[in-house]
Amino acid sequence: MRRSIVITAAAAAALALAGCGTTEPAADSAAKDTKGITLTDASGAKVTLDGPAKKVVGTEWNVVESLVTLGVDPVGVADVKGYGTWDTAAPLKNGPKDIGTRGEPSMDTIASLSPDLIVATTDLPDAAVKQLRKIAPVLEVRSADAADPVGQMKENLDLIAEATGTTAEADEAKKAYDTKVAEGRKALADAGLAGTRIAFADGYVASNQVSVRPYTAGSLIGGVNTALGLENAWKIEGDKDYGLAATDVEGLTGLGDVRFAYIGSDSEGDVFADDLAKNSVWTSLPFVKKDEVHRLPDGIWMFGGPRSMEAYVDALVGALTK
Repeated sequence: MRRSIVITAAAAAALALAGCGTTEPAADSAAKDTKGITLTDASGAKVTLDGPAKKVVGTEWNVVESLVTLGVDPVGVADVKGYGTWDTAAPLKNGPKDIGTRGEPSMDTIASLSPDLIVATTDLPDAAVKQLRKIAPVLEVRSADAADPVGQMKENLDLIAEATGTTAEADEAKKAYDTKVAEGRKALADAGLAGTRIAFADGYVASNQVSVRPYTAGSLIGGVNTALGLENAWKIEGDKDYGLAATDVEGLTGLGDVRFAYIGSDSEGDVFADDLAKNSVWTSLPFVKKDEVHRLPDGIWMFGGPRSMEAYVDALVGALTK
């Protein structure tokens, strides 16, 4: 499944977030333009910059979204076409250079851009990060944290903002997200849907078998659902980083009477609407019989930042209250 994040790498090598700081006051943007910045990234490494980074490369879509949200147009982006398909909430504006895949960025291409900073996640292999550090300072953010998915999203935004001198923009983005969630929570409550059980998932076909990937309460989507006042219906345990699990069609029978939501892509087909359309187990599920299966609009990146999650809130609330 081409849209899949590098879950295996994340589960095997996720690092504890070490926190961040700066040698300059967050509000003193003018000072940051003339003085150095020192940060501690998610790997525990010290990252020193001469000033706020302007020419920035992003090796993963969530950090690219954060950069765009902060008003920083990256000069290099991994899989530009894929980003444009899967993350429409924060569109690219400056025609950045495609630096290769998210798992294997091109070192030569990145070096040709002479970046001030490379922003990566802890999903990227250590060997690749070591090579990148020979090109420019590398700021690693933790890819995800199932213990506090929304908090991790905001911490990543803040860390990138410290490196790019855009802390005011980060505050605005977080405030906009919080406002959107509060509005969505109220709309659901007003519609009598507070506490509604919801199951969000995606799926794919391999060897003619449909696999389903549940987004548990520890996923970013799950964290947003909880903030909206909904109850996550998945009881299966997710991984410690992304809060994702694995099951099959039979595994859906234990969900009971829920609202089921997913995000697909016309370019890759629709597992739930197409591949399972004549599956007797699928068609017997209570939420399928009650027409409570909701495909949300394409282009909402399930592992993105505040803008993607705002788009998700709008889409989910709209689907549940229509």
